[in-house]
Amino acid sequence: MRAKDIMTSRVVTVGPDEPVAAIAQKLTDHHISAVPVVEEDGALLGIVSEGDLLRRPEIGTQKSSGSWWLNLWRDPSDLAEDFTKAHGKTARDVMTAPVISLGPEASLSEVAETLERNHIKRVPIVDDGRVVGLISRANIIRQIASAGTVSMESDADDEAIRRAVDRALSEQPWASYGTTSVTVKQGTVEFWGVVGSESERAASRVLAEEIAGVQGVVDHRALRSNVRTMAP
Repeated sequence: MRAKDIMTSRVVTVGPDEPVAAIAQKLTDHHISAVPVVEEDGALLGIVSEGDLLRRPEIGTQKSSGSWWLNLWRDPSDLAEDFTKAHGKTARDVMTAPVISLGPEASLSEVAETLERNHIKRVPIVDDGRVVGLISRANIIRQIASAGTVSMESDADDEAIRRAVDRALSEQPWASYGTTSVTVKQGTVEFWGVVGSESERAASRVLAEEIAGVQGVVDHRALRSNVRTMAP
């Protein structure tokens, strides 16, 4: 699945000269947390999020200028940027730029990694220099919910599920593959034998839950350390 398959394609945007008050109104009216700033031809310039509008003098939330001696250690250009963002009247002044973006063919894995690595909540999708969509964390969460629904409706038979779980376990370096057997009954996966740790037990459950058709997981395996303790 690609970015183009889950992105929001009807993106609310603003121009660089859009007043700050109008931007705040758009965020409120459309129940969104950010808007891309684009040129007339759709070229991406920046993005204005709720975070960019938190510190404003008109509502008394601007940052304190701080002690003069602390400011001696700050880069004057940083102080100037803070002032412009707080007091600017248009999107051009308050937007965050440059913007991290992805193309429509980016994989979901790449999208998730980009959001996580850069600590951002959304990423514009750009094609040929123009904004064509937007993906937020909510889009990813909805995809997870959708995938869960598809799995529950799968008609994979028990033997096919057993083989899939067994094969997936064999590919994991953390799995006690040689001391674990798998059975499946009416979509419920059951693990038997010995498991190395509670962390491995949890990972095994997650692995099985990813297999299409799995309705539940029951782990009967004994913990290896307990087995050693009970040995004569």
